Amino acid sequence: MPQLIDDAGTIHSPHPNPRILSLVPSLTETLFDLGLQKNLVGRTSFCIHPENAVEKIPSVGGTKRINMDKVEKLSPTHALLNIDENPKQMADDLLAVGIDVVVTHPNDPIDNIKLFELFGGLFHVIGTAQHLSDRFNLAYGRIVNKQPTYKPAKILYLIWQDPWMTINADTYISRTLQLVNWQNAIDETDIRYPEIIITDDLLSSVDHILFSTEPFAFTLDHIKKFSDTFPNHAHKAHIINGEYTSWYGSRAAHGLNYLADFVSERG
Repeated sequence: MPQLIDDAGTIHSPHPNPRILSLVPSLTETLFDLGLQKNLVGRTSFCIHPENAVEKIPSVGGTKRINMDKVEKLSPTHALLNIDENPKQMADDLLAVGIDVVVTHPNDPIDNIKLFELFGGLFHVIGTAQHLSDRFNLAYGRIVNKQPTYKPAKILYLIWQDPWMTINADTYISRTLQLVNWQNAIDETDIRYPEIIITDDLLSSVDHILFSTEPFAFTLDHIKKFSDTFPNHAHKAHIINGEYTSWYGSRAAHGLNYLADFVSERG
């Protein structure tokens, strides 16, 4: 078996009976899809999938702050974190009480394969992890094969308002959109999720303005308000399901299929 190395460079060993604390919503869903729900002892309040089933798992707080007293009572052997979603101090606090911290940081759709291999080897679900890899590879192959048919476009992808925030080119979301030849309009910044000021000049430079449902829950009401403010660009504004463009793990295959359909519907 190859070495099990996480995205912080830490080498892990397979565990015969893991008790897992997941502090990343997409990873919580992935654990269920790997058949590890009996090993999942804790989650965040933002871990909402799979619906109904996840509600049976105790919550220890959010992705930025957790209740360490609750965590210690759950006695996890492992905690799953992500570099973008969880602060380093959280990892340090978990390490300090003897919990094996597994750090993830998929930054490209293809990184899901490494993620499945890591969880498969670490938690003794290699066969199920391979099934997820096969499903992902099928969806990834389809979208890559169709890539030459997608019309190149420049997009503005919005993740927050008050202040407006977007993504830069060095993100999982941007690299997912690149598979359909959609290029991010904000690409000259070292800040992965920068604040921006929306101007007519900026909007004139893009073909599509995507209002993501994650992490800010943009709705059609937000589209209407935007359209009233910038009527010349109203036709460019679309709601996009952020769970399918930003969630890595087991949802990634569904996300690629969703994105292919989303782009095809918009020509």
